[in-house]
Amino acid sequence: MLLFLSFHFLLLSTLCFSMHFFHKQIMVNPDAPSPSQPSFKEYLHWLVTNIPATTAANFGHEIVEYESPRPTSGIHRIVLVLFRQLGRQIVHAPRWRHNFNTRDFAEVYNLGLPVAAVYFNCQRENGWGGRRA
Repeated sequence: MLLFLSFHFLLLSTLCFSMHFFHKQIMVNPDAPSPSQPSFKEYLHWLVTNIPATTAANFGHEIVEYESPRPTSGIHRIVLVLFRQLGRQIVHAPRWRHNFNTRDFAEVYNLGLPVAAVYFNCQRENGWGGRRA
């Protein structure tokens, strides 16, 4: 079982706390289904929009419901990216979770560069299939 920590969100001291700003939070796995053959990259685990600048993700609009990472083999990187929006936006859910592209999404919604990002590694609890020295 993977322990997922809620990042309420990262680097808040660098963000603008104006109520005129909102944020989009994206969580992807660029290593799905396996780091050696990432044919589903990027796999979308979570997409939340219209998060008021002074709050956490649970105050936003969940476009794609959170799905816990469950890697079957190897060590996977899970990436959380936060973008600033200038106001509320209507966002359409992608048709599927696999082959999501964060850069394309940011371009379509005119988001610019991320204001914060973090990644962590995860693997199956028993460690089966990880990297070997």
